[in-house]
Amino acid sequence: MSSPSPLRLDAHQHFWRYRAADYPWIGASEADLRRDFLPQDLRPLLDAAGLDGCIAVQARAGEQETDALLEMARQHPWILGVVGWVDLCDPALEYHLEQWRDAPRLKGFRHQIQDEPTPASFMADPGFSRGLQHLQQQGYVYEVLIRCTDLDAATTLCQRHDQHHLVLDHLGKPDIANGPAGWAEHLAPLAALPHVSCKLSGLLTEVGPDQRNARALRPYIELALELFGAERLMFGSDWPVCLLAGEYQGTCQLLQQTLGQLSPNEQQAIWGGTAQRVYHLEGNCP
Repeated sequence: MSSPSPLRLDAHQHFWRYRAADYPWIGASEADLRRDFLPQDLRPLLDAAGLDGCIAVQARAGEQETDALLEMARQHPWILGVVGWVDLCDPALEYHLEQWRDAPRLKGFRHQIQDEPTPASFMADPGFSRGLQHLQQQGYVYEVLIRCTDLDAATTLCQRHDQHHLVLDHLGKPDIANGPAGWAEHLAPLAALPHVSCKLSGLLTEVGPDQRNARALRPYIELALELFGAERLMFGSDWPVCLLAGEYQGTCQLLQQTLGQLSPNEQQAIWGGTAQRVYHLEGNCP
C-alpha cells in the first residue's frame, strides 16, 4: 500500500459554541475567548498559512463534545481527525465507545488532566489505567495534557501503556520563567519512549509579551527536537487559545523561523507527516 501524500496540517486546535458553564477554564482574563469559534472562522486562517487541514481537539469534558466535533468533521472534510472526550474511568467504557464505532475520523481522546486536583494521582488511578489500556487496544491515540510539574508522573503512565501512540500536548507546558534546563531533565525520560510523540503547541500563551518571539522560545523547540526528533514532533496552533498571545499567522511564522535550518524531510514531518502517521490520516484533503 502506498504512503499517503504529504499534507501540511494544524494538529491541535479547538472549536466551540461558547457557554460559560461549559468552559469554566476560560477565566476573566481570557474574555476574548468568550465567543463562538467555528470551522468557518478557521478555514481562512489555514488557507493563509498554506495548511491543508487540521485535527480538532476537545476543550470540555462530555461525550457531547465528541459528537459535536465529529459532526463538524462530517460537514467539513478538511477536519481530518477528531480527538474527543470519554470517561476512561467508567466501567462501561466499552459500551460508550461502541456508539462511535462507525466514526472513522475519531482518532483519539483527551482529558484535561492538568485541571484535576492532583494530576499525578489521577494518572495513577487503576480505573484510568484500565480505560487507557482499552483505548490502546482499540487503536485510539491518547493525548496527555499536563503541566511540567507532572512530567514524571506522565512518564510513569506512558511507560505502562505502550501498545499504541501517546501524544504529549504543548511540550508538557514548560515553566519558561525558570528556564529550559529543569524542564528538559524531566522531559527526557518521556521523550525516550518511542511510542510517545509531542506537539509543538501552546508555548506562546505560557510566556509574557516580551518573550513571544523566536529568540526566547527557540531553546525549548531545539531541545524538543533533540529529545524527540522531528519524526515525533508536530505543529499545533492551539487556536483559538493562541489568539490571547497573537494572530494565527504569527504563531505559524514563529515556528517556521525556528525550523528554517532543518532538512525538507524534517520540516515536512513537523508540518504534517508526524500527524498523518500517528493519527492514521488519509493523504488527500478536500
